[in-house]
Amino acid sequence: MADRIIRMLAKDAPVKASVITARDLVERARQIHLTLPTATAALGRTLMAASMMGNQLKEEDGSITLRVKGDGPLGAITVVSDSAGNVRGYVQDPAVDLPLKAPGKLDVGSAVGAGSLTVIKDLNLKEPYVGTIELLSGEIADDIAAYFSESEQIPTACALGVLVDTDQSIACAGGYLIQLLPGAEEEVISAIERGVMEVGPVTEALRTGIGPRELLERVLRDFELEAVEESDVEYRCYCSRERVTRALISMGREELRSLIEEQGRAELTCQFCDKVYDYSREELEELLASL
Repeated sequence: MADRIIRMLAKDAPVKASVITARDLVERARQIHLTLPTATAALGRTLMAASMMGNQLKEEDGSITLRVKGDGPLGAITVVSDSAGNVRGYVQDPAVDLPLKAPGKLDVGSAVGAGSLTVIKDLNLKEPYVGTIELLSGEIADDIAAYFSESEQIPTACALGVLVDTDQSIACAGGYLIQLLPGAEEEVISAIERGVMEVGPVTEALRTGIGPRELLERVLRDFELEAVEESDVEYRCYCSRERVTRALISMGREELRSLIEEQGRAELTCQFCDKVYDYSREELEELLASL
């Protein structure tokens, strides 16, 4: 089954929700960056959060960037989603793998550490919207919920899970965002909290084979839900030789000349997909002559 996001509304309450299943997406990221389990879980959770947030954008060419900067061994996590929910990202140290904090529980919080979460929304305006909060736990889902509450004043429940198999591949991955719209009363909040508690960890539910719609229906079982949009999503990088060439040109004449004199060639690697772009001395000299 393809990775998918489903957006739903409650017909009988001011509640909107998104749910994602993303096993292939997270597995692709793991293969590209050669992440070990703890780093895999941290990057995977961030990818899924960004995917659901990007999918909520109304601007067709908009994008969302999440930057998690903690003082833990993982370093920074950077993830970008387009407005369809297709994502790309990387973690500063993919080789981080800490001891389990409990049976079957990866210690993402300790790997991330204390720091900040920054959300950048590019809505094709003159300036992007930028919101930053202190990390609540480093577990990613808690921090996403805190961001919405603090920066956008939207009460949010967020769950994200990545189950890593014994061979380090992804057994399942998924999550949800449930948000209250204006006018939500206390009994609505209580019903959502009950559903979250009863379903428990996302990966435990997904490993039984249920799909994204059923997962959300279980959590919001006290509400009448209506699907408003379904879309397939994937790990997608937009790098190209043309873009890399433009980046080299943007260095300017002096830096480009220094690069030719000192190295005689250039090898640039995309941080998101690890694709390598090689430029010979002749190609660099042609770029310099074109400036």
